[in-house]
Amino acid sequence: MHERVRKIISFGGFFEDFLKAQPTKVQDKIFKVLEIIETIEHVPANYLKSIRGSKGLFEIRFQLGKNIWRVFCFFDEGKLVVLLNGFTKKTQKTPKAAIEKAEALMKKYYDLKSKSDGN
Repeated sequence: MHERVRKIISFGGFFEDFLKAQPTKVQDKIFKVLEIIETIEHVPANYLKSIRGSKGLFEIRFQLGKNIWRVFCFFDEGKLVVLLNGFTKKTQKTPKAAIEKAEALMKKYYDLKSKSDGN
């Protein structure tokens, strides 16, 4: 087991719903990629890539055979990765609706966080 360089949490239960819907082999692959993100300082872009045109939103990328999956996430305070919604990628472009949902979740996370900080 490698030492963790960042912590991963999920927000809103969407990641868990996505994970439960996947076959065991896919779940295993997801956990391997999450471990890479937790333990490697400079994560390769084939596993974690920023979403162009979206401030602060990233996608965790994984593939098994010809199937491709994405899980949206963002960094909070640099070392905390917050997982959002996931989906099976069926086209070249990431669906705009999926990005918009992730952006809304990220905003909700920060809104709730600022309320709990007493701001």
